[in-house]
Amino acid sequence: MSLLLFSTTINYVDRQVISYLKIFFCTPTDKGGFGWSNSDYSTVTGLFTLCYSVLTILAGLLIDKIGTKLGLALSLVTWSVFGMLNAFAGASVAINAVVRSLFGIGEAGNFPASVKTVAEWFPKKERALATGVFNSGTNLGAMIAALFVPWCLMHFGLITGYKMAYLLTGGFGFVWLIFWFLLYSTPAESKKLTKKEFDYIHSDEVFSDDASTVHVAASEDVAVKEKVSWWKLLTFPQTWAFFMGKFLTDGVWYFLLFWLPDYLHKQFNMSTEELKWPTFIVYGVSIIGSIFGGSLPLYFINKSKMPVYNARMRAMFIIAIIPFSLLSIQYFGDKAIFGSYAMPLAVMVLCLGAAAHQAWSANLFTTVSDFFPKKAVGSVIGIGGLGSGVGGFLIQKLVGKLTDHYAATPNIAYTILFAFCAVTYIVAWLVIRSLTAKKQVIAI
Repeated sequence: MSLLLFSTTINYVDRQVISYLKIFFCTPTDKGGFGWSNSDYSTVTGLFTLCYSVLTILAGLLIDKIGTKLGLALSLVTWSVFGMLNAFAGASVAINAVVRSLFGIGEAGNFPASVKTVAEWFPKKERALATGVFNSGTNLGAMIAALFVPWCLMHFGLITGYKMAYLLTGGFGFVWLIFWFLLYSTPAESKKLTKKEFDYIHSDEVFSDDASTVHVAASEDVAVKEKVSWWKLLTFPQTWAFFMGKFLTDGVWYFLLFWLPDYLHKQFNMSTEELKWPTFIVYGVSIIGSIFGGSLPLYFINKSKMPVYNARMRAMFIIAIIPFSLLSIQYFGDKAIFGSYAMPLAVMVLCLGAAAHQAWSANLFTTVSDFFPKKAVGSVIGIGGLGSGVGGFLIQKLVGKLTDHYAATPNIAYTILFAFCAVTYIVAWLVIRSLTAKKQVIAI
């Protein structure tokens, strides 16, 4: 679990670098910047999002075929190399977009491999908590980037600093790679796992249909390498439930990742150096949401003896209500009303929204291993990644267009955007609930 936590942390450190470089990239050329518009920046981040998420489909298929150990290692090497190459892309929007897209292709393997690893090592009732633990690496990575990237810009200067930020963060992954190859193995290959522990991991993996009940525990570590057609997976409503959940809600997280520094800069006139602690706090508090989201269905299962599906849906409904707090952010962030307290109050609201997303994400990912056998998990995660990519790309472009259109009054643009973020989770919950109402567990 520690290895997955750190790989996800590195993944998000590398991903988050560009959000703290936006102010510099969008500074006019006569003032030493790259002269990008908000739409230029959204093109770079949007294409990263699209390539990252769409290629998650192929990454999921590849990981289902070659296994988690080799698949995650290959992913990390690819994203680390192209992350470092971003330092040499210069001011060209086109070149930055290409390199960042290739970087996204590499990053695409992290979550399919991580979710599949959780499915290999944990029984269903514990997977949301385990997913929540490794998913908290998204926040740890964002927190580290919040402190590290501004430090690079201040210590090395803007021109050298942005390059060093890319190079140093890209190099972190190669250290992790050593420990991954030394320490990780599947349960079937592990020499330290007892028979009792192995049986516990597979204790609730029983698949039923009208004709029979089949226990798949003993064969799953072999079956995990079988190829499952994603065309077949598209015939199941459970696949579409995950797809739509990702399409509707992942764009919110990309918005918080790539545009939160911009919002704070424009709303409160904060410099890059001043941005680091507010953003650090938002991403830090989000870790609580990730762990809380993973533990909430487990609480319902243990306390009320709920079936896994009912516990998951109840937890996700509670979580989907929390983002409505974002409707109040522009009120609390109004300096004319709250003066010097406006920024801390706005950050508090942002903490709620970010924590809610992480709690939601931990459960959404785990619905896949709730409904599908391990051999299909990576592929279904990949299909969901397509929804994530399309939704994330559309949100990125929307933010760029709105912030350019309301350049003189960015508070209007962000009021519209936060309103969308507030309602999208409950819409997603209704869609997921309607598509999975029959609660079937898929046997393939």
